[in-house]
Amino acid sequence: MKILILGAGKMGTFFCDLLSFDHEVAVYDPDPRRLRFTYNARRFTSLEEVDAFSPKLLINAATVRYTLPAFEDVLPHLPSDTILSDIASVKTGLPEFYAACGHPYVSTHPMFGPTFASLSNLSSENAIIISEGDDLGKAFFRQLYSNLRLHVEEYTFAEHDGTIAYSLSIPFASTLVFGAVMKHQDAPGTTFKRHLAIARGLMSEDDYLLSEILFNPNTPAQLQLIRERLAELQDIVERRDPEAMKLYLDRVRGNLV
Repeated sequence: MKILILGAGKMGTFFCDLLSFDHEVAVYDPDPRRLRFTYNARRFTSLEEVDAFSPKLLINAATVRYTLPAFEDVLPHLPSDTILSDIASVKTGLPEFYAACGHPYVSTHPMFGPTFASLSNLSSENAIIISEGDDLGKAFFRQLYSNLRLHVEEYTFAEHDGTIAYSLSIPFASTLVFGAVMKHQDAPGTTFKRHLAIARGLMSEDDYLLSEILFNPNTPAQLQLIRERLAELQDIVERRDPEAMKLYLDRVRGNLV
């Protein structure tokens, strides 16, 4: 299959490496310097080069800020039957775009971003496939993700947004609060160092991505839960209540099973 990948960043390069030995792959990025490390694939820096390539599948690996603009730029250069796909962690605007674009589509979310995951071993990672998509496109990504030994779930766009508000907004917000109150430690403990490593990894992400994930309409309800549980913990600590603390800790351990 002819596959065009938009964007030669970490995920675009990952998908290129993954697919280029079984498919005819081309990678488009307007910055030729970002194409230096693509291997076994055609390299495009002009959208006019896409016309002759005529891909059957397009994988949009542009950063979240540019996902929709990248689609809009490339559409005039694609055959009408090209399957459009994205791997965006934030799906804002994508359902409306797909409904109007006139192309078959499939939307997925590989939940193993390159900041923390080991891309050479993804057996403990997950991926989401959006159920509204094209059956052929969904089958392609289900097989691809299964070959990586990912656990795959199929959600609607709405279910995806709710899941992301829980699985990303809570750790993102908690980590931001940790970073906001942190001060330099000359002799940090193991737990502190682990939190610090997570915070530094998170803060290496694009500001727009962090903002869009936290601006998910479902996030305020999750933040309210954090505030409630923190207020409860603060009350227990201020009262130095060992029985209440035991109940609190038991409940947390139960949540982590």
